[in-house]
This record gives sequence, structure tokens and C-alpha cells, in this order.
Amino acid sequence: MPPTAAARTPRAALAELLAGNRRFVSGQPVHGHDVTAAAAVASGDQQPYAVLLGCIDSRVPLEAIFDQTFGSICVIRTGAHVLDRAVCGSIEYVVGQLGVRLVMVLGHERCGAVGSAVDALRSGRRPGGSLRYVVDRIAPAVHEVGVDDPDAHPLAIRRHVRRTVATLRADDLLAGPVTAGEVAVVGALYDLATGEVALLPEE
Repeated sequence: MPPTAAARTPRAALAELLAGNRRFVSGQPVHGHDVTAAAAVASGDQQPYAVLLGCIDSRVPLEAIFDQTFGSICVIRTGAHVLDRAVCGSIEYVVGQLGVRLVMVLGHERCGAVGSAVDALRSGRRPGGSLRYVVDRIAPAVHEVGVDDPDAHPLAIRRHVRRTVATLRADDLLAGPVTAGEVAVVGALYDLATGEVALLPEE
């Protein structure tokens, strides 16, 4: 069963997530990859304690890297965790209606979507289709770290996480609970080489 009562504060929810990541990294998960129908049925009512906004990268399955089971977390994934109204509305729903107390924005090293934004800005050639929307939402982070900086890609990954966190903290329906300390919005980074999740320090 998901750790409901134990994770009803932002701090407890964050501790539970990071403990799951430590189990994952150590190769000693509690839940493993128990994705059977029986496991789904046994999860009972939906009582998540956190919502994670991450990237679509196939190497970053959020339930696995935090060693979570059915019913414990809500997961939203877009290219480079780009926000739109549907994403924000979904987060507002799980916070307001399901009582979730933690929102985590998880970026990851070597993010392809951020790399595409860096390449587009350096070359002056924006992609077509809806990919342009994704690139345009990442572009401010690239500009802030410097398009021509040799480390623009890794720096922009971190900057984009922080920008996403700031946007969510200022969201009309989240700002009040965040200010009151009832809900926390945090940024973190996943290391593809080690499997570890590290919180990004506040600026």
C-alpha cells in the first residue's frame, strides 16, 4: 500500500521519494517491477502522496527510479517537463482534489529536448510542428545561461528545472498552499550514469 499517512506533509513526502530512490540505486527495491494486474488491483483507492513532472525520456521511468508502486504517485511526462495548461491543470487537480503535498520537477542529464533547444538557438533554425512549442518553452533557460557557453546544455537543463519550479510555485491555485507551507514544489536532477536523484539547491 502507498505510504499515505506517513507522507501527508511536504517534508515526509520528499523523504519517502528519496528513500525510494536510494533503494533503487542500491539494487534493493521493495516494489521492483511488480506490474501485474494483481498488483494494480491490490493498490485499492487512489491515495497518492506526490506528483512528479518529468521528461518523456525512455531511460527515466519515474515509478521505477523512486521504487514506487500502484497508487503512490501521480506521474506527468512531457518533453523536458515543458508546462502547458493541461499539465498545470492536472497538477492543480491532484493537489486540490487528492490532497497531494509534494510536487517534484525532475530533469535529467543529457536531455535531448534541451539539446534540441540549444541546437536550434545556435543554428537559428527553429523546428516545425509542435516541436517548436517545446523548443520555445525551453529557449529562455538557454538564453539565461548563454547560448554560446560550451556548457550551455547541462547548465540549461538545471536552469529549465528551476524555471519550471518557479512557474508552478506562482500558479494561481498553488501559490497559496505553497506560501502557507502546505505544499512544496521542488526541483531535482536524475543522473543517467548512477541512477541517483539529487535535489537542486535553492538559489
